[in-house]
Amino acid sequence: MKAIQFGAGNIGRGFVGQLLERSGYEVVFADVVDSLIDALAAAESYTVHEIGEGGTDSVVSNFRAINSRTDEDRLIDEIATADIITTAVGPRVLPFVAPVIARGIARRIEAGGEVIAGPDQRLAVFACENAINATDALKGLVVAALPESEADALDAVAVFANTAIDRIVPAQDPAAGLDVTLEPFFEWVIDRTPFGGEPPAIDGVHWVDDLAPFIERKLFTVNTAHATAAYHGFVRGVRGITDAIGDPAIRSEVEGAIAETRSLLVQKFGLDEAEQRAYGETILGRLSNPDLPDTVERVGRGPLRKLSRNERFIGPASQLAERGMPRDHLLRAVEAALAFDTEADAESVELQAILRREEPDGAVTVLTGIEPRHPLFADLLPLFRARSEALGRGR
Repeated sequence: MKAIQFGAGNIGRGFVGQLLERSGYEVVFADVVDSLIDALAAAESYTVHEIGEGGTDSVVSNFRAINSRTDEDRLIDEIATADIITTAVGPRVLPFVAPVIARGIARRIEAGGEVIAGPDQRLAVFACENAINATDALKGLVVAALPESEADALDAVAVFANTAIDRIVPAQDPAAGLDVTLEPFFEWVIDRTPFGGEPPAIDGVHWVDDLAPFIERKLFTVNTAHATAAYHGFVRGVRGITDAIGDPAIRSEVEGAIAETRSLLVQKFGLDEAEQRAYGETILGRLSNPDLPDTVERVGRGPLRKLSRNERFIGPASQLAERGMPRDHLLRAVEAALAFDTEADAESVELQAILRREEPDGAVTVLTGIEPRHPLFADLLPLFRARSEALGRGR
């Protein structure tokens, strides 16, 4: 059995790739970073270190590596004979990997689709990204890249299933090489329904018939809490995430944001409130793990995506506003995110440029996708106006 893993970074190697290899798949890592691919090609193995209670070390050895930028033809051949494709590249990179996936599937279609021997006989595709329904988005991009005749045959040779992943992988020691250090806790949930029959066997995966609660629970709890700690920590001059969680004022903001998203999840999906409260406490404990140090700047990077319409702040805040429910802590997290100003992150630089360039009401819609008629707009406008004034917009 063979799996193609797009993205050979820490999540790709230390989480998705590790579980696939543990499940008996030969993992083919595809990436555009020359030094990373060269290192993987030269290595016989690497080690995944789980740090914390119950953590173990795992050696990953059944893998190969392909440079998807310089060796596309070879990658297409690999896709045509693969059982599984996974991605861990970031939602904004999916448009760049979709065309080569489409070409591999096209070759599969030309071969009649009879190129694997799995329970479903189709190529299984999972986009393991921090985004709602990322696999649906990837499928749309693949369909757009296929000729019409082959797009019509797509469902006969490939199945796309949405997934939710949860594992904290902090900044790595530069001297670690290919090894990855992360927390013992993980969750990989995949929608079973697109398969119809038996889904592929992947160790550690939780197959469900309704993925929506798991996607939003993870994004609106883990990612919301992590980013809230990062942005409030940045504003207060705190460097580390664990230090931020240890600060009573910041911890209070994180707890408040978790409470607001919990109220949404309980009402929207009928989740058990006590279980959600316990889940939130578990998240706080994970973020406080002193064995997994991380910086607020690294966690806070990419503010444009984190402030977008369906992401960790605006997604739950907009739904709470529509229901007339409290969202004050989420709004304060947005306010802190608007002040995330560091030249080390390209999105931070672009964010501040937009806030200087646009009128506040226009910036709200440009950055968050919230239109003036939406009930959250009136909450956001004062925050954007205040940041615009602090930056001296137009000067």
